[in-house]
Amino acid sequence: MQAQFNVQIGSFRKINKIPNAWSNEDYLQLMAIMGLDDGLEGMEATELREMCMMSLNDLEANEAAKIVLTHLFSELTEGKIDQLSNDMIGDRMWEEYSDCLLHEGFFSAYALLREAFNGVFAEPTGVEFMVNVTATDAAELTIFDESLHASMVRLLASGLSPDALLHRLYEDQITGTQFPEALGILWKLELVSSEGLSRQFKMVSSDFWFGKLANVEQFEASAHADESDENE
Repeated sequence: MQAQFNVQIGSFRKINKIPNAWSNEDYLQLMAIMGLDDGLEGMEATELREMCMMSLNDLEANEAAKIVLTHLFSELTEGKIDQLSNDMIGDRMWEEYSDCLLHEGFFSAYALLREAFNGVFAEPTGVEFMVNVTATDAAELTIFDESLHASMVRLLASGLSPDALLHRLYEDQITGTQFPEALGILWKLELVSSEGLSRQFKMVSSDFWFGKLANVEQFEASAHADESDENE
């Protein structure tokens, strides 16, 4: 059953990196992959980061990409990482890679590598925005409790033109009962406030999916939650 909402787009800005995407532990692990992790205990966070960036820069761009991808994607084979590390320099994997569940990782990889190499890699393009969702009945808001990402992607799809990439690539999931790819489309999604029939959400995604919403103030939308798998 489709729930009906009024959606208002609040603050909307373009971003080229996700805040706090890289932690001290990430830098330590990158240094370990490069075999440079001796004597790093107790190092100040800023110094550790600078050392990691300089160590990456000492490598060829594709070799540095291989280090970063090895850290990020344990699910990929070494051969696949070799291929991707060469392809990254000319491509935009945070948009183009076939499995969107890896797009956020690629986005952060490009942000780090572009800084380390003062360019070379494409600048990642993302969006951070606020959405105010208002229902006519409190029961309709429960879709966000049942499957937050899937429900929100379906909701935002209502604000895009029918020929938008999201519709062309995922129309079956938008209209269907399962949308596992939604987690790869909305990278960050948090509830900011809830009052009465309204909820406010903050989210981060790719400009590839939702850049067009920068010119949208509000729209009427319908959405539904994923259906639970009775076999689970």
